[in-house]
Parts: sequence; C-alpha cells; structure tokens
Amino acid sequence: MSLKEDINYSLWCDFIERDFLENRFQEILEDKTIQGATSNPAIFESSISNSVAYKQQLDMLQANNAKTIYEELALTDIKRAAEILYPLHKENTDDGFISIEVDPLLCDDAKGTIEEGLRLHSSISAENVMIKVPATEAGYIAMKELTSKGIHVNATLIFSPAQAIKCAEALNEGIKDSNKDIKAVISVFVSRFDRMCDGEFISKGLETSKLGIINAIKCYYEINKFNNTNIRTLFASTGVKGNELSPSYYIDNLIFPNSVNTAPLSTIDDWVKDGIKEETEIISEDECNEYFQNLEKKNINIEKIYNDLLTQGLDSFKVSFKDLLAKLIN
Repeated sequence: MSLKEDINYSLWCDFIERDFLENRFQEILEDKTIQGATSNPAIFESSISNSVAYKQQLDMLQANNAKTIYEELALTDIKRAAEILYPLHKENTDDGFISIEVDPLLCDDAKGTIEEGLRLHSSISAENVMIKVPATEAGYIAMKELTSKGIHVNATLIFSPAQAIKCAEALNEGIKDSNKDIKAVISVFVSRFDRMCDGEFISKGLETSKLGIINAIKCYYEINKFNNTNIRTLFASTGVKGNELSPSYYIDNLIFPNSVNTAPLSTIDDWVKDGIKEETEIISEDECNEYFQNLEKKNINIEKIYNDLLTQGLDSFKVSFKDLLAKLIN
C-alpha cells in the first residue's frame, strides 16, 4: 500500500516555473511521485528572473507597475498549476493544491493581508488554491478570517511550537466558522535550524542535524492536539545543503500520518532514487521535551533561535520580492 493510502502522507513539490509546469511537473504528478505544489516569493523571483518562458508576457505587460506585472506573471502560473492539479484534487480533496503567498511586505498588516488574500483568491478562481500567510500576529488574524470565508490557507514560516499552536487555533476556528470542507496546512521549517546551529552544537558537544527534526516533531504533536484532520502539518525547508547528510534526510525522517512534506525538485529526485519509502518511527513528545531541556542546560537559547529564524525568513521573502519588482521595471 502507498504512503498516501496507508497513512495520508503527501509529498508536494516546492517549485514552480512555466516550462516545468508543461513538462516534468506533469510527469511526476502522473507517476504519483507528488500530490501537490507550493510556491513563495523567492521561488518566483528565481523562476521569472532566470527563465525565458516569461519574456513574451513580460514584454506585453511593460506599461504596468511592477506589482501588477508580477501578479500577472505569477497568477498565470498558479492558474495553470491549479488546472493541472485539479483532477487529483477532485479525486482527493486533501491534495492537488498549489499555494501562492500574499505580498510579504504585508506580514504585519492583518487588514491588508486579508484584502490581498481575498483578491488573489478571486482572481485565480480555482477551488484547489491555497493562500499562503506568514505566521505573525497579523497573520493569525488573517488565517482565521480567510478560512472562515471558505478559502484554503497555507500558514508559513513556522519555526516554534508556539507559532504552530497559534496557527492551529486560528485555522481550527476559521474552518469551523466556515461550515465548509476547508483545508489548511501549517508549514514548519526544518533544515534552517541545523544550518544556523550546527557550528555552536559542535562546540558544545551536541549532536548535529537533530534540532530541525525534533523541533518539527514537537510542532507536529502540538498541531495534532487540535484533532482536526483538515489541518495537516507540512514540513518545509527540507532540502539538504552540503554533503554530510543523505540528500533526502529531511524527507526520510519526517514521514508521519496526516502530514505533508514540500521539497525542492532535486530533493524529490534523490528521495525517489535512494530515500526511505516507509513511515518514520516517531519519538515521543516526552523525548522532544527532554531534548529541549538538555539544550537549556547547555545554555542554548531556543527562543532566540526561533525569533532569529522568523526574522530572517520574513526578511528573505521581502528581499526576494523587492528584488523581483525592481527587475520587472528595468
């Protein structure tokens, strides 16, 4: 039995680009390697900047302002991805989604985020699109409001269990208020922890490449306490940098019931070739808590790590978005 059928585990592709959608994307969808896709400002910045597939439409849009140009380009791709994914979504409403993120510059503006989420949802007009909202105080308000209005939401940039809980609370309330079969995923970022902390962990005699996985598991436990199967944990930032780990390390160690992993295309290829294709044995929540208690004894300030990673994540998406807008009018 497949992981999808056995434990409701899905693998989504964290990449979108116009030529890719018409070729390889459809191949890995048809062979059931993936069951959905995600996008973010950094992905669009890279795709639009580096692919000639956008040139013709870009030339036609030059009379518009930069954000209008960006949205026309991005929405064309999102609509096409939604169209390709729709048969899968119709068959299984947990999957077949594509996500698009609201303007990252609105991350502290609840009203602006809600308005943009509603506008993007209306412009795309596809039932298998998720509006992606960052996990800030303003974002929690927007998540609840958007789901209550019948819009699927992808909460993003979750680093701490506290963020995971606030996202689950907002989404749970919004979904109940909607009285509809609304789906949501909570994107818990993983590998960035290890890239940030492994150097310090080595100096303190702590095991490396462990924090991201255990923190993700702790968030997974917190999300599951809401007992809402319409809300799934989505493990993001699961690509490996460097050669010390298996390329599919952050997929292999996070295959859990009722969860999703969104990974770069190269990581998916590595997992298909050599990765583990069975449910991961999960450590207990008590073991997670003991791990964090040990970090505290070693003077590791986990709250500072959470805050720094969230700030870096928000800043990174803002920079990518601003860079792309600048390129579009030059």
